[in-house]
Amino acid sequence: MRSDNRLGILLMTVTTFVFAMQDGISRYLAAEYNVFMVVMVRYWFFAAFVIAIARRQQGSVRAAAHTTQPLLQMARGLLLAGEICVMVIGFVHLGLIESHAIFAAYPLLIAALSGPVLGETVGWRRWAAIGIGFAGVLVILQPGFGVFAPAALFPLTAAMMFALYGLLTRFAARRDSAATSFFWTGVTGAVLTTAIGLPYWQPMQGWDWGVMALLCVSGAGGHFLLIKTYEVAEAGAVQPFAYLQLPFAAALGLLAFGETLAPNVALGAAIVVGAGVFTLIRSHRRPA
Repeated sequence: MRSDNRLGILLMTVTTFVFAMQDGISRYLAAEYNVFMVVMVRYWFFAAFVIAIARRQQGSVRAAAHTTQPLLQMARGLLLAGEICVMVIGFVHLGLIESHAIFAAYPLLIAALSGPVLGETVGWRRWAAIGIGFAGVLVILQPGFGVFAPAALFPLTAAMMFALYGLLTRFAARRDSAATSFFWTGVTGAVLTTAIGLPYWQPMQGWDWGVMALLCVSGAGGHFLLIKTYEVAEAGAVQPFAYLQLPFAAALGLLAFGETLAPNVALGAAIVVGAGVFTLIRSHRRPA
């Protein structure tokens, strides 16, 4: 039973740190090798992890794969795999800091689209927070100052794709278990990335295989920690702490990749995160 929110917050903090490290590793490998190949190998390990979890929780792969909405589940898996590819490209061309600052708007997109897609009610307070959050995105992008980087379209597109993935996940949860959705996410993504990535296969240096192994382990480990987080704590209590991935990724960008934190990016990210946390709190308070 979900009751230990303190443990859940601790687990979410560790989870966001692991995912930030995963993004840093992805940034390094994608700068050296083709993005699609990097994501493909990552998904191979992720699919194996998903299948192992399915067998443990559902008793068999067939039981985990059973669904009455296969097209919806496949669409989810394709969206997430595509989002990861687009976001990693953004890491290479824009950097970890600005990519994560822009991507942080995805909860606002989920809140804005939850009405037309899921039929949920979005009150005026959340609409106000959504508007403020998107103003924060404009502060980051500075479109009126002639410095808008075309590469910013990558994290913007990734945020939209991840928001749609989140909405479809909530829609699928009405009829499928979390284990079933998790299974389809990994397997469908592995099929897509293999189809796209195999033509771009490149030989890797010995050291980089070790880095790739670390990427695979961190990806599976992060998802395992996330599962444990929601097993021990209430979603509404831990979800705002998912934003800790932004400062962790920013620190990694500064220390490992020599990126800079522009004042407008810091201010805009603070606005986006503040608005996002408010929408998360409101979305969980209404059902309560």
